[in-house]
Amino acid sequence: MAKLGSQSETHASPGFLQSLKTFLGTWVDLLRTRLDLFTTELQEERLRLQELVVLGLAALLCLSFGVLLVTLFVVVIFWESNYRLLVLGGFAVLYLAAGVAAGMAARRKARNRPKLFSQTLAELAKDYQHLSS
Repeated sequence: MAKLGSQSETHASPGFLQSLKTFLGTWVDLLRTRLDLFTTELQEERLRLQELVVLGLAALLCLSFGVLLVTLFVVVIFWESNYRLLVLGGFAVLYLAAGVAAGMAARRKARNRPKLFSQTLAELAKDYQHLSS
């Protein structure tokens, strides 16, 4: 009789080990998938930031030259009149106001950015919900 009990235990052990192996393999696959999603999101965010910086610098350069040339054009037009200092002061106020407005817009944009890795966190929350129920 003792022989019979030991045989059933030996048959149960490979089943348990196989089950444990499958369980751990599933968890490893799940973590690998989530890590792939995380790295994809990280690469997308890095590329988005690079593109934003390049476009921002190009826009800043072009707008700077445009503003400088328009200012120079208007000052040359009023060079012979008594209003040239008023024109220069007006442009200075205009540029300062535009700079403050752009700074405030950039600050608002930086505060309202989408949550980083939101898709990864959502998928992990779904996984946790499925596994806990």
